[in-house]
Amino acid sequence: MKNSPWIPSLTILALTACGSSTTAPQIPEGTTLKVALLETTDLHQNVLSYDYYGLKPDATLGLERTSTLISGARAENPNNVLLDDGDVIQGTLLGDYQAVASPVPCSGTMAIHKVMNALKYDGGGIGNHEFNYGLNFLGQITNTNFGITGVTAPSNCGAPTFPLVLANVVNATTQAPIFNPYSIIPKKFTGTAPDGSTVNVTLNVGIMGFVPPQVMDWDQKNLAGKVMVNGVVETATKYVPEMRSKGADLVVALSHGGLDASPYSPKMENGSLYLSTTGIDALMLGHSHLIFPQAKEPGAASIDASLKNLPGVDNIKGTINGIPAVMAQSWGRRLGIIQMTLKYQSGKWVVQPDQTNVEARGFTYTDGKTAIAADPTIAPLVDTEHKATLAYAAQPLGTTTDFEMSAFFALVGDVSAIQIVNQAQINYVQNFIANSTDATIASYKSIPVISCSAPFKAGRNGATDFTDVAPNATPANPFALQVRNPGDLYLYGNNNLQAVKIQGSDLKNWLEKSASQFAQINPALTTEQDLVPSYSTIYNYDVFYATNNALQYQIDVTQPVGSRIVNLTYAGKPVAPTDNFIVATNDYRAGGGGNFPGIDGSKTIIKSPDANQAVVSKYLASLGKVTAAANGTGQSWSFVKTVTQGPVILRSVTGKLPVAKAAGLNRVVAEGALDANGYAKYQIDLSK
Repeated sequence: MKNSPWIPSLTILALTACGSSTTAPQIPEGTTLKVALLETTDLHQNVLSYDYYGLKPDATLGLERTSTLISGARAENPNNVLLDDGDVIQGTLLGDYQAVASPVPCSGTMAIHKVMNALKYDGGGIGNHEFNYGLNFLGQITNTNFGITGVTAPSNCGAPTFPLVLANVVNATTQAPIFNPYSIIPKKFTGTAPDGSTVNVTLNVGIMGFVPPQVMDWDQKNLAGKVMVNGVVETATKYVPEMRSKGADLVVALSHGGLDASPYSPKMENGSLYLSTTGIDALMLGHSHLIFPQAKEPGAASIDASLKNLPGVDNIKGTINGIPAVMAQSWGRRLGIIQMTLKYQSGKWVVQPDQTNVEARGFTYTDGKTAIAADPTIAPLVDTEHKATLAYAAQPLGTTTDFEMSAFFALVGDVSAIQIVNQAQINYVQNFIANSTDATIASYKSIPVISCSAPFKAGRNGATDFTDVAPNATPANPFALQVRNPGDLYLYGNNNLQAVKIQGSDLKNWLEKSASQFAQINPALTTEQDLVPSYSTIYNYDVFYATNNALQYQIDVTQPVGSRIVNLTYAGKPVAPTDNFIVATNDYRAGGGGNFPGIDGSKTIIKSPDANQAVVSKYLASLGKVTAAANGTGQSWSFVKTVTQGPVILRSVTGKLPVAKAAGLNRVVAEGALDANGYAKYQIDLSK
């Protein structure tokens, strides 16, 4: 597929030609048409059912298994449209290998695009992570000329063979969308006339795509001065009527955003709730890595806590303000299916809302237990890329560790996978300031440097999604670290290290926002309480650290959000509101990612050209030897001790109680049964 900058006059001609006459005069009045819209989202380069960080198979994910779901859904629904909702190219070592370590050339095609082409996708949207490797790379692998000065225009590069759409990202100079904002896809379907006879029809399916405006913050280094992002409602309001006028019978929004009931803003990250009111017929969701609607397989877990009680949202039927909507989780673990019935009335196709069914179908959809098998035709398509990634992942890093670095219990105090990241970031910022010739930067030498990092892999994407580096390492049997391990410790290879200068009041507010991950625990309740009810934003749980554990704080989970941080000290003294600190973090957080109070880019003092993951890798290599005593046991925070009348639980991986004990977490007292999503429920004693 070869794209070019959005030129309204030329594109209108093209769409008029393809969307035209749906053979309307030949369609009997009252003819019905059953159509299934199929969705994948947030695949993140999970082509195979494989964990490149652990160098082991993982049957809980992978497009090779989604392919089996797609085949089944197509067999059930001959009239189908297969669409993707973005975040395709980044997320595993396979993606980093093809984009950074050994960039795919113009003559090649990214592994995941090869598979999507083979699966004959009909269209796709763009996610925020598509921008992580820069506009030149994105333009090349999609064979798209963005029309942006300084960005190379590709020529006949390997790319998806289906249309990619993105409506709300525009050229900063010309205001033209950098991708086609929409596409109208003519699909040959069969309908049923009132007399029961079969009718061949062409249904023009219109698709348009959206990303969160925050991409301008998250990928500022790649996008600043080149593009702008408009609000989803304003953009849809502009293009939906245009799509209808060009012959779209059905309009589908590919919204790479979740659901947020806050008052609408053109800058909101998850504006899909409001997008549903713009005249579209169906809505495909992504970005949040959640399941919507409620999963239908027997024994399925309940809907994520963040999606409950939203106005206009029906978590059972899968509608948002009456519009059918689906979110197929992430990593290929589910297939979204919107089954619709259209009736031909007065010269146009009319959706029949009472005959709509929505499902986010998982691998065990038949009985809740039996998982579908991988499609055997997929792995051979990417065998070369897979083997090259394995070789890359296993290259030695040049250092060893004598302890297991894991995030199984990061939410109850284990820092074994977080401390080394914070130490690497502190080391980098301290050296940056010490060696700077800039007078302003040099003036910061007397200000304490602290650091924060989140447990990025701590259950967000299922019961296998936890950092676990060197599980068998001991002082007597150290583990030789490999290239793959820094990516397990710091997932996002696109983040660049930055530092912000803040005061004690900012630090307190920052910690309060982080602590909002926890539920408010009622000590008097005798029923089970989930300490972390939703893992959907686990990447916003920042854990702070200072050299020699000089920073200490406690979290009181019995208090409401905003009033939980107590006993905040530095070097043994209470932190005053006016105390100054420099925080080593990443460009996502420093630029406003996560909406932390006062952290909006205005306090940034250092913008490093180096990626956090690379900083961690280089620091590990410089140490030569990593030890638990020096790099993995500095617990800077704890819970305020609280006696509860009923059980408090944390969900994690089964069989990991010895890991908690080895980390000194006596508050993890017992392992319970598995929940419906496969997490083990560990009992937490908050009085310890």
